[in-house]
Amino acid sequence: MNATYETLLLLSPELGSEGSKELVETLSGIIDRDGGQVVENDDWGIKELAYPVRKQTRGHYVRLEYSLPADKVAELERNIRNADGIFKFLTVKLEQKTESKES
Repeated sequence: MNATYETLLLLSPELGSEGSKELVETLSGIIDRDGGQVVENDDWGIKELAYPVRKQTRGHYVRLEYSLPADKVAELERNIRNADGIFKFLTVKLEQKTESKES
């Protein structure tokens, strides 16, 4: 069974909207190839950063929510580290939603 993860990406604003879309599509393809499924792709757009990152004061935020086997997350993160245009990223495992029965 695949666990659900969320990855927040901080992309360079210099990529532009097309470059950002291509990068996210590449990552989505890696998720699909490794037996996962993208649940939600949430583009937050370009925002001001709280502090400069690599001399940049603005960044393009993208949130990916996906299900993926646990052993494939490291492969996805390796691809994120090697991609040009990604400043930072954070991956967290989301809790499984349990349905509660009401009496």
